[in-house]
Amino acid sequence: MPRLLVVQHLEREGPGLFAQAAAARGWELQVFRPDRGEPLPEPGPGDLLLVLGGPMGVAQIGDPALPWLAAEVALLERVLRQQRPVVGICLGAQLLAHAAGGAVEPLAIGTAATPVREVGWGAVSFSRTPEQEPLLVGLDPSELVLHWHGDRILLPEGATLLASSLLCREQMFRLGSRALGLQFHVELLPDDLERWLQEDGAYVEEALGPAGAVRLREEAGRWGDRARRQGRRLIDNLLDGMALS
Repeated sequence: MPRLLVVQHLEREGPGLFAQAAAARGWELQVFRPDRGEPLPEPGPGDLLLVLGGPMGVAQIGDPALPWLAAEVALLERVLRQQRPVVGICLGAQLLAHAAGGAVEPLAIGTAATPVREVGWGAVSFSRTPEQEPLLVGLDPSELVLHWHGDRILLPEGATLLASSLLCREQMFRLGSRALGLQFHVELLPDDLERWLQEDGAYVEEALGPAGAVRLREEAGRWGDRARRQGRRLIDNLLDGMALS
């Protein structure tokens, strides 16, 4: 039986729609919490590794308070060498790119390089067609997704860019045929956003101002159902394509 091995970094950022999609396929789900001192998984044949997001970053690798970050990079290096399927979300995508020789830097715009945080609902546009990239079957050329970050990924050599937004070019990328990074979030369940807004409210306010949380709630009511539906479609494509390719 295939297994979905999930590396989770804090309570509010769980596998969400990935867990539902795995359950629908009869896959075994195992969640690993290195932030709680749990050991990391060692994927074998038939396993798909999913590395989730979190507020920590690549710049903190080597921080004695976060010793598991370096261990995750080593895990991702092994997975890439072994060509096992792996998906990184937000922080996970950044760690994946770093493990492949890329880098991460603060997201900034303009000639003065003004720092910016990309938070909220916004479009990503795909740079390939579904005929070129089967992972995109059933998706429109642009889709609304949830952004929640302040970094950008500098892609490693050989990476294929799959999606960009107006603020951040590196939104989705592929390494070979079995490794994928998503800077945006497609995994959230309906109740997850409210918890994020409550627990990470200061981050939202710094990005969007005092009315940021209200705005995100309103936009979730307008766009959330479609975003989840299309997010689930992308997740289904990932599980069916990457794990079995």
